[in-house]
Amino acid sequence: MLSSYLAHLAVERGLSANTLASYRRDLRRYLDHLRARGLDTLSQVAESDVVAFLAALREGDDDHPALVASSAARAVSAVRGLHRFALREGVSGHDPAHEVRPPRQLRRLPKAITVAEVERLIAACGPADSPLALRNRALLEVLYGTGARISEAVGLAVDDVPTSSGTSLPSSGSPDWPVPSFISSPRERDADQDQVRLRGKGGRTRIVPLGRFARRALDAYLVRARPLLAAHGRGTPALFLNARGGRLTRQGAWEVLQAAAERAGLSGVSPHMLRHSFATHLLDGGADVRVVQELLGHASVTTTQVYTLVTVDRLREVYAAAHPRALH
Repeated sequence: MLSSYLAHLAVERGLSANTLASYRRDLRRYLDHLRARGLDTLSQVAESDVVAFLAALREGDDDHPALVASSAARAVSAVRGLHRFALREGVSGHDPAHEVRPPRQLRRLPKAITVAEVERLIAACGPADSPLALRNRALLEVLYGTGARISEAVGLAVDDVPTSSGTSLPSSGSPDWPVPSFISSPRERDADQDQVRLRGKGGRTRIVPLGRFARRALDAYLVRARPLLAAHGRGTPALFLNARGGRLTRQGAWEVLQAAAERAGLSGVSPHMLRHSFATHLLDGGADVRVVQELLGHASVTTTQVYTLVTVDRLREVYAAAHPRALH
C-alpha cells in the first residue's frame, strides 16, 4: 500500500523527489507505530491510533527526537493522505484520520538580509580569477536575482539559460578568454535572453527574468569557467558543476553560500534566506504581491502574503523615524 500511495503522489500529483522522500520516511515511521500497537492492516486503524501517533511525534522517544509543529504537521498530512487513498482504493472501509488535525504552527516571519549585506555576500565569492570563484558568484547571483529555491538552482540545465543568438559557448579554453560582446552589451540582447526557466514544486515550470548582474555573472561563468570544470567530468547538461565536472549538489551549493557568508562576516544565512530577501526587497521596492507570487512560484497568494507583514513592519520603522508626530 505504501509503494502504491507514493507512486500515486509521484505520478498524479507530481511531488518532488525531496517531498516524496520525506513522506516515505514519515509513513514508514507511522507503519512501525501501528505494528507496535498490534495493527497489521489499515482497515484495523482507529482514530485513537492516529492521535497517538501525533502525540508520539511531538513527544519523541529513544529513537526519534520530538518534532516541531511544522514537521509533525507534514507527517500528519502524509498519514491523512494515505488513509484517504486506502479508502478510495477499497483497501479500508473507513478513514480514521479524517478528523485528526495537524498541530497549529506559529506563523514565523521570513528573515531577510539587507541589500548591502547581499552585496557583501556576493563580493565575498572572491575575484574572478578561478573557475570556482566564477561559478560561486553566478550561483549566488542567480539565487538572489531570481528567488530560486536551492533545488531549482542546482537543477538548472545550460539550455534553461539562453545565450545570445549566434553565440556559441566554447568547450575548452582558458579562464583568461576575452569577454564576448554580449556580456559587455546586455541591452543589445533580445528580451528572452534575460530570463531563466525554473522547475519548481509539483513539476511546475516558470520563467523568471534575469537581472543585469545575474546575467553578466552567468555569462562570465559559462564562457570562462564551465568548460574548464566540464573537462573533468563525463558530460552533463547541468548548468552548475562541481570541481569534478558533475552536477553541483544541494549540499555543495549550501557550502558555497556558507563559505561566502563566513568571509563576509554574516551569520545564519541560508539559501532560503536569499529567496526571502528577493521577495522582501521586491515588495519594499513597490512590486505587487501577485507579481511576487508568480516569481516565487507559489501556488497560492496566501503563501506570498506573509512577506507583506515584513514590509508593513518596515513601513512602521520608517514612519516612526521620519514623521514629526510619530516621535514619543
